Amino acid sequence: MNLNIEEIELGKVNVSSQLSNDKIEEVRKVLDENGFELIDDKKSKLIDRIKTIIIERTHYSESGFESLNTSEYISKELGHDYSYLSNLFSSVEGITIEKYIINQKIEKVKELLVYDELSLNEISYQLGYSSVQHLSNQFKKITGLTPSHFKKLKENKRKPLDQV
Repeated sequence: MNLNIEEIELGKVNVSSQLSNDKIEEVRKVLDENGFELIDDKKSKLIDRIKTIIIERTHYSESGFESLNTSEYISKELGHDYSYLSNLFSSVEGITIEKYIINQKIEKVKELLVYDELSLNEISYQLGYSSVQHLSNQFKKITGLTPSHFKKLKENKRKPLDQV
């Protein structure tokens, strides 16, 4: 199958012409066989973008929490009112954006604890927590362990990002 691809950006492919339903199903089948999915609904695309922004900001950004707060950042990036995005996300995902952000942050904390290169104070600052105590309380609430206890376990208790 040959697709006329206009651009490829961060795992997205934009097709420059309208595909027939048969071609769309063929693409969907190939993607499914390779562990991917075709996102063809506007609301699903928006939710996917919200998740991508949160994951990039939490896991891959050097200064993700220094500028705008996350709700302002998401709203600005997607050009929609935050309350609309928040209601949409919650209704489809069954979890609030805030809870999703917390879960992503806790996974990042786990990663940084396993790497053992930063102090808890540095981790707290890097992820935009108001204090080490706030991070520790949130960590214990989500994992059932204190950060220091988690660090002592020496086993990988992290989840894949797509399962958070």
